[in-house]
Amino acid sequence: MKMFGFFKKKDVKREVAFNYESVVVDMHSHVLPGIDDGAQNVDESIELIQRMMRLGIRKVIATPHVMADYYRNTPESINGALQTLKAELKRQNIDIHIEAAAEHYFDETFEARVNEGRLFTMGDKYVLFEFSFVSKPPNAFPVILKLIELGYKPILAHPERYPYMDFEEYKNLRDWGCNLQLNTISLTGYYGKETKRIAEALVDNQLVDFISSDMHNVRHAEALERALQTTYIEKLLVDYPLKNIMLK
Repeated sequence: MKMFGFFKKKDVKREVAFNYESVVVDMHSHVLPGIDDGAQNVDESIELIQRMMRLGIRKVIATPHVMADYYRNTPESINGALQTLKAELKRQNIDIHIEAAAEHYFDETFEARVNEGRLFTMGDKYVLFEFSFVSKPPNAFPVILKLIELGYKPILAHPERYPYMDFEEYKNLRDWGCNLQLNTISLTGYYGKETKRIAEALVDNQLVDFISSDMHNVRHAEALERALQTTYIEKLLVDYPLKNIMLK
């Protein structure tokens, strides 16, 4: 049974008195130039990073898509784009620490990647992955448990965007050791009212481990700033047990 469809008070617009400085690390973004549906060139990459910096972010972990049918990124393509971006940041004297991992799509190749250790990790073996927005992979829970048994720390990206998942499934995932990463801009209604309601429910029940921008473009950057006007971002930034700092 779905458990997210309860009413919420509307967020009240107000002057923003805080930023993402306490989060420190944005650990899910598509700012590497030219290798997925995010920044298409290094100039776009720089603009997105500067916008994050203005909102208090001090470290960026870029996570380009790894998908069998669309974005077949490799260590070479990811590292090449990372080095291109680092060189331009240095040339422009932009002082920010940037690393790269990946957002793995849970497709037909994901289990093989897990078994063979072909995963792009961040920090202490954290693995970011996403489900289809249409349906849950039939082998989802066994593969997540395998990740944990192998010593990885799985992070499910934007759980608020999977309408087929229910509250108990999210609780079970976290009890097993899977982290949940909320897209900050979901709290603005960027992805629709239902996604916003689910995001708020996850926050209310303290089921959020990481928050991040999932930055692809300038529209996302604008929504990231608008999110600072919501009461739910305030909840996340004040006395909430976020783990972003562990990736510093």
